[in-house]
Amino acid sequence: TTNKKYEAFAVKRLTDQKISYVIQPVGNGRINLFFGRKECIEAIRLLVRQPLNKLSPEEDFILGAMLGYDICAQCERYCERKVRCA
Repeated sequence: TTNKKYEAFAVKRLTDQKISYVIQPVGNGRINLFFGRKECIEAIRLLVRQPLNKLSPEEDFILGAMLGYDICAQCERYCERKVRCA
């Protein structure tokens, strides 16, 4: 998540380096900028179609794992969210 004022700079740099990316507006002048391998970005495009706080526990888990977050911490977070959603 970053300030929208950096969007043009980031997009130019990613485009120049031929790195795939997707931008999700957050509001309040901020964006989520996901970047990486094309196949991963395509999966993120399919997965993230709403604000991140609206993702299901499963979607949140998958996204966290894709972003390289600590997998044990993701498992704990998933279990906590499933209990709250139940």
